[in-house]
Amino acid sequence: MKVRLVLILGAVAVAIALISLWMGQAAYTWFPPQASAESILVDNLFSFLVTLGTFIFLGVVGTLTYSVLFQRAEKYDLSDGPHIEGNVKLEIIWTAIPFALVIWIAGYSYQIYDQMSILGPMEHSHRAMMAAADAAEMSDSQTSETERIQVLARQWAWVFRYGNGADAVSSTELHLPNNRRIKLVLHSEDVLHGLYIPAFRVKQDVIPGRDIDFEFTPIREGKYRLRDSEYSGTYFAAMQTDVVVQSPDDYQKWLADAAITAPVAAYNRAASEYAKRANATNWATVVPAAPPVVNYAN
Repeated sequence: MKVRLVLILGAVAVAIALISLWMGQAAYTWFPPQASAESILVDNLFSFLVTLGTFIFLGVVGTLTYSVLFQRAEKYDLSDGPHIEGNVKLEIIWTAIPFALVIWIAGYSYQIYDQMSILGPMEHSHRAMMAAADAAEMSDSQTSETERIQVLARQWAWVFRYGNGADAVSSTELHLPNNRRIKLVLHSEDVLHGLYIPAFRVKQDVIPGRDIDFEFTPIREGKYRLRDSEYSGTYFAAMQTDVVVQSPDDYQKWLADAAITAPVAAYNRAASEYAKRANATNWATVVPAAPPVVNYAN
């Protein structure tokens, strides 16, 4: 009887494991296409969590279902259940297993964040203090491997600046070369904003009064969406734009074409909507910043 019970429980565990693995693989289809190297890491972590969560969920629900169906008291049986004192072995098991799972999840998550070069608040502060020294020590070969783009967030528009001095190019649409390491230097003119690109699985708060470095690597050409993930005021929903990932040659051609284009005031949805209700007095709001003047406006 014991052998039969062990075989049944083993078969059930294998079935639950297979279903959990299938669910974990299905989790990859719940997101936009993987458009950055970081998205692969994030999706792997999410698939792992879905697999583990499904296994635990089915195990718990299966045990409860079996108990309800086959271990119920007889009808009209109002007697007390057996008096059972604490079981040290059982308590150690149900404490050790969750503890091991939490450590496993934490270790795997930290490994993913480390590979993505996610910076915490203290690291951002340290990075800001050491920026000048790092720039002085950085070789030309290292600089050429990373595309540096300045990102300015304001209520309610994104402005992207490429290069410095007379050759600088600005746009309201983020253009990126494919398979190149990207370093965004984020700055907010007013309040807290959040740079979020779902297809890249990356998000970074943009904090007023602080320049924040944020790096990732696009790996798939196409057009994606950038959104403000933080509530930054009345028109924050309008603070979104396209992210265009191009081949390195097309990216350089776009930069060259934009450099010879005269700057113009870009269309700004927030400013346009505010202008339509300029005479309204029933509610107050922050006046949007003036539409940005850029070389390329989407």
